[in-house]
Amino acid sequence: MILFKGIRRVQSQLRTPVDLVLIRYSTAATIASQDNRDVIPAPPVSQSGKVQHLPDSQITWMPSPYTMPGKTFSQYKKLSKFRLTSLVVITTMGGYAMAPAAFDPTTFAMCTLGTGLVSAAANAINQYHEVPFDSQMSRTKNRVLVTGQMTPLHAVTFAAVSATAGLSMLYFGVNGLTAALGAGNLFLYTTIYTPMKRISIVNTWVGSIVGAIPPLMGWAGCAGTLDAGAMILAGVLYAWQFPHFNALSWNLRPDYSRAGYRMMAVTNPGLCRRTALRYSVAIAGLSAMAPVLDVTNYWFALETLPLNAYFAYLAYKFYEKSDSGSSRKLFRFSLIHLPALMLLFLANKKEWYFSKPAGEENKKESTYSAIKHSASSLGNVLPVAVAEGPR
Repeated sequence: MILFKGIRRVQSQLRTPVDLVLIRYSTAATIASQDNRDVIPAPPVSQSGKVQHLPDSQITWMPSPYTMPGKTFSQYKKLSKFRLTSLVVITTMGGYAMAPAAFDPTTFAMCTLGTGLVSAAANAINQYHEVPFDSQMSRTKNRVLVTGQMTPLHAVTFAAVSATAGLSMLYFGVNGLTAALGAGNLFLYTTIYTPMKRISIVNTWVGSIVGAIPPLMGWAGCAGTLDAGAMILAGVLYAWQFPHFNALSWNLRPDYSRAGYRMMAVTNPGLCRRTALRYSVAIAGLSAMAPVLDVTNYWFALETLPLNAYFAYLAYKFYEKSDSGSSRKLFRFSLIHLPALMLLFLANKKEWYFSKPAGEENKKESTYSAIKHSASSLGNVLPVAVAEGPR
């Protein structure tokens, strides 16, 4: 069964603008030809320069949905938005490494893998809901659900299995707090953020909360609790979303407008520019607070100063002159800024714990000694008390 049929006008090297050819096509057929790297020959041109109609026998029709042998793993990667999921996992690993607790390889692996599966499930559900709108955007029109390379039922099943496996790993392999954060983020992304994209520009703030939770999951997975240091990491991730996404969305305004998405870049360009600048400055302030809260040493504030200053400078150039050039520079540098900032966090961590802190061991030893001493004293006292009892 064909996904859809349509007509497009293809202008070739013609003598007059009127010489156009109408070609029937389907999206599934186009994708299949790209995967097989088969090039459909151009319509033949007669000696008079007139383009002849392409015969139906030269068109490859493919059923939709269809499955390409050997492409299943690649389709799962696209469905889970592999690059975005990788970024989520990296920030989770950063939160785990920065927590003031002993590093445990088992919980680290379970936390990393569980978070990755939950993120993959959230992205799959997001694509399931947005098929009609993704088909209208140049950036998303080739996604696996839009082109019919995977059925909606297949995608939902993948999301359900990934979410169940991921949350189980977080709950049984890490702790309840990490699992609760993962479940909350899954709900927030799929149930609130995804539909809100077509309702209000508040979706950007909600999406930033979604991006700020993964480092909290890593921190909770290692330490078992959340404190002020965890909020510093979450605040940096929250603030970073605005210059990153606002710069990205600026050059995609026609696509977002066509699909009906309510983005700041479309509905309120001035707010889009101001927000990017404000939160880029906020990152510098949060970085300066990290040593005050004993998350890093004071070298961190000095080392991140030029990095954050240049990021704020690019945001200011975007605010001052918003065009494709300034937005592209800000977006590209944001992809360098976050990994560099995370590396500086790790390099300047206040204290590393490769085993249980010495203070905790000393506390246990002193407690044991006190109990032993009390028992010994009690043993010395009891016989006297018993002997004196009958008197």
